[in-house]
Amino acid sequence: MKIISWNVAGFRACLNKGFSNFFNDIDADIFCLQEIKATQDQINFHPEGYLEYYNSALRKGYSGTLVYTKIKPLNVTYGINNDEYDNEGRVITLEYQHFFLVNVYVPNVKRTLERLPYRMKWEDLFKDYLNKLKQNKPVIVCGDFNVAHEEIDIKNAKQNIGNAGFTYEEREKFTNLLASGFIDSYRHLYPHKTDAYTWWSYMKNVREKNIGWRIDYFLLSQDLISKLIDAYIYSHIYGSDHCPIGITISDKLKDN
Repeated sequence: MKIISWNVAGFRACLNKGFSNFFNDIDADIFCLQEIKATQDQINFHPEGYLEYYNSALRKGYSGTLVYTKIKPLNVTYGINNDEYDNEGRVITLEYQHFFLVNVYVPNVKRTLERLPYRMKWEDLFKDYLNKLKQNKPVIVCGDFNVAHEEIDIKNAKQNIGNAGFTYEEREKFTNLLASGFIDSYRHLYPHKTDAYTWWSYMKNVREKNIGWRIDYFLLSQDLISKLIDAYIYSHIYGSDHCPIGITISDKLKDN
């Protein structure tokens, strides 16, 4: 079973940059998008054989998540059950028979770190939300976490310490999330892989020189690690300032 995640940085724009070619070629069972910046009525992409679930932000042209799935979920919920945080369209949770799948777009603290307090509270609420799910069945969570966890996950680590996405506070919260019972699937399989990034600045030649950050992840609750087959970073795929990522996991999880 293949699951893909991609921050498309505006779905309507990405659709004009070859999105459908990648979508059709990869033929994933589940495809999770973040930062769609659109409402359902603004999107004209309805692939045959997929169910569609949208969580758009109340603020137009901002944030938002979307899931395409071939496998019909038992239940779908939106947000993390918190009024302060559930108006930005950041979370969709699909319940399947054998696992929960959570698609997330974690808040950015902004260049000036003005949203760091907002983010710190979010991190605690989101960790609690995931761990409550995990009490019922295994959890896969994917998306844009807006943090490079370790120095191996960013090209110029020393120069970026304290910058948005690489503050000690954000990194510590990600460490705490993993410590609560989640595994970074890519780093689990490729613990020493360098120059493996999922986001690049739009500044000239940055992506061509691979001056990037790994801020998009698939996290698995520990009881799913034995089902993990492989993890991927599709760094050759353009269309956004992020590239798609993916995992292949045991087909046994498909069974309904």
